[in-house]
Amino acid sequence: MSHSPEIHARLTPAMRLLVQRMAQAPYPPMHTLSAAEAKAAYAKSIGVLDVPKPELARVHDFTLPARDGQPLHARLVAPSAEPGLPVLLYTHGGGFTIGGIASHDTFCRVLAQLSGAAVLSLDYRLAPEHRFPTAVHDAWDALRWLAGEGGAALGLDTTRIAVGGDSAGGTLAAVSALHARDQGLKLALQLLIYPGTTDHQDTDSHALFAHGPVLDKAMIDWFFHQYIDAVDRGDWRFAPLKSAEVDDVAPAWVGLAECDPLVDEGVLYADKLRAAGVPVDLEIYRGVVHGFITMGRAIAEARQLHQDAAAALRRAFSAGARCSCINSY
Repeated sequence: MSHSPEIHARLTPAMRLLVQRMAQAPYPPMHTLSAAEAKAAYAKSIGVLDVPKPELARVHDFTLPARDGQPLHARLVAPSAEPGLPVLLYTHGGGFTIGGIASHDTFCRVLAQLSGAAVLSLDYRLAPEHRFPTAVHDAWDALRWLAGEGGAALGLDTTRIAVGGDSAGGTLAAVSALHARDQGLKLALQLLIYPGTTDHQDTDSHALFAHGPVLDKAMIDWFFHQYIDAVDRGDWRFAPLKSAEVDDVAPAWVGLAECDPLVDEGVLYADKLRAAGVPVDLEIYRGVVHGFITMGRAIAEARQLHQDAAAALRRAFSAGARCSCINSY
């Protein structure tokens, strides 16, 4: 797919070169594939552009229970085996349809290494086999488990918990933060990386980047067709911007890509949080596209986001360590 000179001019030189190479690759567009084919194709691309995967002191795979009894695969990574580390629950991107622990393993390890915290990555159940709101339920069930007996059994500091995710996983993290607020679970931070927040993709950035690069309207429509019925798209658990109120939700760090259909809705959600008095740090990484956080081998902005997100976690967890308040969950 060719893009307008205006869009190409917005991209950094490294991003422009990478987009051109991706466009020349002999692979069919994802929206022309079956869900099974898309999952397999995405799995083959894992790690191609990632930074080197850190070797960490603690890597632990296990399962945790969903509300219907289904065991959910999870992976805990940490830079130290010492007890009492704070922890980030991370939900990966992939349009609720593709991806998993493997696709974001390097990113989670980098966050753990740079922040000094543990990161628990969750394999929530994917569409089309598991449609909305299964992923929402899985994310909240994992957070509730982590804040209770699960986190204690893993030797983690359950008074210092954050949630985070990218793209669809960012949606799940934002929704989990709202659930936590409603249930009296105090979170240190919500780490939202180009999250989806709207019910209909009608912002200016969706129009501008309707043909990509990388993420385009056809792909977004395909993902949502897999995941959710049209009648449910106004549900705030799909579109947290539709939430009636976001007062008292956890502080947020929001990282967005400038050349991304989702950038406007990320800004709108940051604005909604700020208007409700929620502390928000917003970073927009110029000249890069959706999905850039796993392109650190080629894209400097990805490595910068790694540093920025980890610094946000360190600050949030340090504030939690100084606070005398007790987790009320």
